[in-house]
Amino acid sequence: MSRTKVDEEEYWHSSKFKAFTFDDDDDELCQLKESKRAVNSLRDIVDDDDDDLERVSWSGEPVGRRSRLGSFQSLSDALSDVPPKNYAPELRRPKGEYKDYSSDWSLSDTVRRLQKGKVCSLERFRSLQDKLQLLEEAVTIHDGNVITAVLIFLKRTLSKEILFRELEVRQIALRHLIHFLKEIGDQKMLLDLFRYLDRTEELALSQYQEHLNIQDPEKRKEFLKSCIGLPFSVEDAAHVQDHYTLLERQIIIEVNDRHLESSGQTEIFRKHPRKASILNMPLVTTLFYSCFYHYTEPEGTFSSPINLKKTFKIPDKQYVLTALAARAKLRAWQDVDALFTTKNWLGYTKKRAPIGFHRVVEILHKNNAPVQVLQEYIRLVEDVDTKLNLATKFKCHDVVIETYRDLKDRQQLIAYRCKVDKASVEEEKIDGILSSTQIRWKN
Repeated sequence: MSRTKVDEEEYWHSSKFKAFTFDDDDDELCQLKESKRAVNSLRDIVDDDDDDLERVSWSGEPVGRRSRLGSFQSLSDALSDVPPKNYAPELRRPKGEYKDYSSDWSLSDTVRRLQKGKVCSLERFRSLQDKLQLLEEAVTIHDGNVITAVLIFLKRTLSKEILFRELEVRQIALRHLIHFLKEIGDQKMLLDLFRYLDRTEELALSQYQEHLNIQDPEKRKEFLKSCIGLPFSVEDAAHVQDHYTLLERQIIIEVNDRHLESSGQTEIFRKHPRKASILNMPLVTTLFYSCFYHYTEPEGTFSSPINLKKTFKIPDKQYVLTALAARAKLRAWQDVDALFTTKNWLGYTKKRAPIGFHRVVEILHKNNAPVQVLQEYIRLVEDVDTKLNLATKFKCHDVVIETYRDLKDRQQLIAYRCKVDKASVEEEKIDGILSSTQIRWKN
């Protein structure tokens, strides 16, 4: 009996035997796991806020809206519910029956999703009008992160000219873009933006910031020199000029001091080797360095502290603070004394401290000045309470005893006698004062 064409195809495409595999026993379990993963993948396909997609159980029956935490069964439950041969139940209707949800989000929906931190593609906004409406919607909700996210999209999809033109009339978005460009260090686009907006001072400052990327001191110096003519404000122009002059000085000092240190012929460099280069250091650090290594140099040299003070118009208080810290660190007490000694036109000397002698005492103590030095400056503190507090704090007993004596405060002197060592010089001094008949005590 001859076979029909249909029978022949069925014969050649069918078999009573299965091909041998090593996974026969696990085949059903694997397919069930695949079905389970397919169901779980619905969480990624459908947003929590959408109700249009029909959910189904493992038996293929529709179920109600799932909760935010998910209402799918565990794999063990699935294994117990599914008939042996029901490998992959129908999970959902064909794809063609569902809408493309991402293309249906309105501007407000898109912005709302961005605000919630959800993944959201902006590529569907292709026309300039749509992009600008999206930006305006982001600005409306006053969320900086959303505004920045939209600006990043516009920066990538619009030409600079169009982007700058549109942001010029949208100041809030413009400020966010400027901040973003500064944060990511996109100096080129920032310069282009300021140039387009004709904001010359900001353009100059932004260009000046480029010096931070130049490591070579000579090249940085030349770059700073080229910045001097840029349209800065008066204050900023002075700052740039000082920066250039300072770096120029530092280069000269560094070359000279490196030679002195390597030669080993200068005592200060032998006793106190330099810990770092002076290049690119702030002005105050440079002044401290000069007060430490070049304090006695004549004013005509670039490394002289007095030269730095006059060149950069350093205030007296700042100069005294810095010089005091440097000389105290070296325990050069004579230099410290000279720093506060002034002469009037009659030739009389007087101690004067523009920073206040109470601060002088604190700095000296921080640098481990001996008690004799501390006492000398504590005595110069005018306020009595401050003087007593400092003297007590730093155990300058003579100052405390003398102050209570001058105040004619017998009770305080007796009380302080208990705080000094027995049979000490201080105790004997207190006893001598207490026994004096020439003092008219007030208590």
